[in-house]
Amino acid sequence: MSTPPPLTPMGLDVLLGRIAHEWESRGRIFDLPTARYWKPADDVDLSYQHLGRPAATPIGPAAGPHSQMAQNIVLAWLGGSRLIELKTVQVMDDLEIARPCIDMQTIGYNIEWSQELEVAQSLEEYVKAWMILEILGRWEPLTPHLGPDPGPHLFDLSVGYDLAGIQSDKVAGFIRDMGDASAEIERLRPLIPEPFAQFRDHEFPTLVSDTVTLSTFHGCPPDEIEAITKHLVDAHDVDVIVKLNPTLLGYDRVNELLHDTLGYGDVTLVAAAFDEDLQFDRGIELIESLNEHAREGGRRFGIKLTNTLVVANHKQWMPEDRMYLSGPPLHVLATALLDKLCAALPGLLDIPGHDGDVQVSFSAGVTKENLANSVAMGVRPATVCSDLLKPGGYGRLAPMLRTLTEAVRADEAATLGSFGTARHQQASAAGHRDPAAHHLAQVLGENLGRYHLTGNEKLPRAVDHELEMWGCVACNLCVTVCPNDAFFKLPTGDVEGLEGRHQYLVFTELCNECGNCMTFCPEQGDPAMVKPRLFLDPGRYATTAGPRFLLSADGRQVVKTDQPPDDVGKLTSLLGAHEGSPLAGDGDS
Repeated sequence: MSTPPPLTPMGLDVLLGRIAHEWESRGRIFDLPTARYWKPADDVDLSYQHLGRPAATPIGPAAGPHSQMAQNIVLAWLGGSRLIELKTVQVMDDLEIARPCIDMQTIGYNIEWSQELEVAQSLEEYVKAWMILEILGRWEPLTPHLGPDPGPHLFDLSVGYDLAGIQSDKVAGFIRDMGDASAEIERLRPLIPEPFAQFRDHEFPTLVSDTVTLSTFHGCPPDEIEAITKHLVDAHDVDVIVKLNPTLLGYDRVNELLHDTLGYGDVTLVAAAFDEDLQFDRGIELIESLNEHAREGGRRFGIKLTNTLVVANHKQWMPEDRMYLSGPPLHVLATALLDKLCAALPGLLDIPGHDGDVQVSFSAGVTKENLANSVAMGVRPATVCSDLLKPGGYGRLAPMLRTLTEAVRADEAATLGSFGTARHQQASAAGHRDPAAHHLAQVLGENLGRYHLTGNEKLPRAVDHELEMWGCVACNLCVTVCPNDAFFKLPTGDVEGLEGRHQYLVFTELCNECGNCMTFCPEQGDPAMVKPRLFLDPGRYATTAGPRFLLSADGRQVVKTDQPPDDVGKLTSLLGAHEGSPLAGDGDS
């Protein structure tokens, strides 16, 4: 098992400096073009109530690689996410996750499952992101691209995985500090750089989050789930969503759908995972009792469908014996589970045709093509992960919302509520119990091709050429598929000795070697290891092996390297031609 260097988050001053520099020099923020920013339509309202709190759109990144770092959260928000499900925090915050840990070659697998930062670092990242969004939502240059009011957004905590860990001082303190982040905000406030000086005295909201999605992960006993949920409600006075696993469908039903219906014969189920996980009848009891407990305490309760599916690691591209399946087949499994729960819990779920009070959120293979039908089921929010790991990355969010807007408008609706009502009427007219049953019929019928193996076995494009440090096919995929915004590009211009339209570089301190860039790079090699690897932190530079460059604090000069003088000259000339890397935002831009 390899042990990659830990992530080194960038400071609030550096991130805001990057924003100012990139906007001034290229009209972008963290390499995302303004054409991919979300601007709401005047005639359609996509807002919803998340456990009683307003959010301007029903999508956002699922707890995972897109919601761990501050710059990730900013990118998701620019794309239109208004519910950010923060990456799961747990008491064990010194994990060694094997690499590579993400495989999006076809449908989607991973072996990473928790935060890769210390709990105190996670708190800082989330509060930094909270402050940056508060600033950008009021920053005049963005108004033409976001509209006069970007609308309310919410941060939803994700914690796990056992009661003892959640009761620990470390995790309990984290939950409390997210409920009142005043001390952290005041600690960070002096770091706001000159381009945003008008916000140094801004009154930032101190309540960052008071809702929790409990990640039960795989094999969490039902009594433990119950105890954790009650503890969160009683001890922290928060509203709680419990994430459920697709194993609730039972081995036979999952086997039928995955193998017989969808054709994924090479995917091997782990029978023990079905035995270890929450069983359906006990799950029904838990949903009913926990909803009642929350109601008695003046709080709200919800469920989330679903976690990933445990399968055997038949590909062996990633290490470990097990891996976790996501993407198109998981969408079918999660929809089937919702259909089963609707039948077992009539009138309890807060979805069209039931009108209960248990919120249902959804995270399973959500794409532009199925978002409208997913939201029509009444699920709020529909969080995304696998689709954002594909080419386009965060830029795939705004097109999702535009497609949803068109669907709402096409049904002559103006809100998600009236959209759900219209779709419920259509489902009833087609002979289905509700939109969930209707959507299941569609994914198993007319839309099966989107989820079947035959529609998801095409491999990424490849060319027969070894990747080099300087020059490549300039496809830009490494930039868009990196969840951490570790890659950036600079136009080659007339820099002597360099060819091609752009040069691609990597902030190694933001790279966790997940492997996603290697999957999609058409050339042979690992971009995270081959492209110029830049460092700002001398300590990280000194403890990292391989070709690398240490830059000055402003990102303008190479101060140390193990590379030949020719490579140093090329990098120096490239940075000089562009007034430094995107890190050159030192407040003077």
